[in-house]
Amino acid sequence: MPAVDRIVVITGANRGIGLELARQLAAAGDTVVLGSRDPAKGAAAAAGLKHQGLDVDPRPLDVTDPAGLADLAAGVERDHGRVDVLVNNAAIHYDTWQRASTADLAVVGEALDTNLLGAWRTTLALLPLLRASSHGRIVNVSSGAGQLTGMTGGIPAYKVSKAGLSALTLMLADELRRDRILVNAVCPGWVATDMGGPGGRPVAEGAASVRWAVDLPDDGPTGGFFRDGERIPW
Repeated sequence: MPAVDRIVVITGANRGIGLELARQLAAAGDTVVLGSRDPAKGAAAAAGLKHQGLDVDPRPLDVTDPAGLADLAAGVERDHGRVDVLVNNAAIHYDTWQRASTADLAVVGEALDTNLLGAWRTTLALLPLLRASSHGRIVNVSSGAGQLTGMTGGIPAYKVSKAGLSALTLMLADELRRDRILVNAVCPGWVATDMGGPGGRPVAEGAASVRWAVDLPDDGPTGGFFRDGERIPW
């Protein structure tokens, strides 16, 4: 069973899967730090959850801003003392219009800066607070599009950034075993969000796929890639 009253930080939580995950976890009794690059959008999203009686703490969180991440870590330490769960959810550029052979590398660089380096920066900023927890979890929201198994052409910026996130997941899982921090990647599936577009599964189902890794017991798996609680190939 998951620990009760956890402190959960979610990046990119003002909409889509991040917002729904925040709702689910807050409804279960967790304190959710709702991170948003745009503070106004984060505050509006948090107000909607607070209106439902849910405990959320909106914070500016730009995964590309090291100074801002340092401020976030200091504020969370001051107000909460620890972080039990970090969900690296923020992502950009599902670049269906591109091919690897003709790619705009500026777009690729932006995707890497948010989807891979952003998750890396946020993890490093919050790692001391995760180590202060008795039940540390890092959940990297990834995608089947980044699987090397069966990878084909197209969507290069997004695919490469998510493949890199897989490598980061494996390295962190190995290095943080001694700290009893579980690190896993999760594919929420094709979800009907602003990024995923219409036709996908309901956002609640995609968020539940991510929540499975958040709620892992202390003896749960680490260093894996999962969808709906089932291990999938890298």
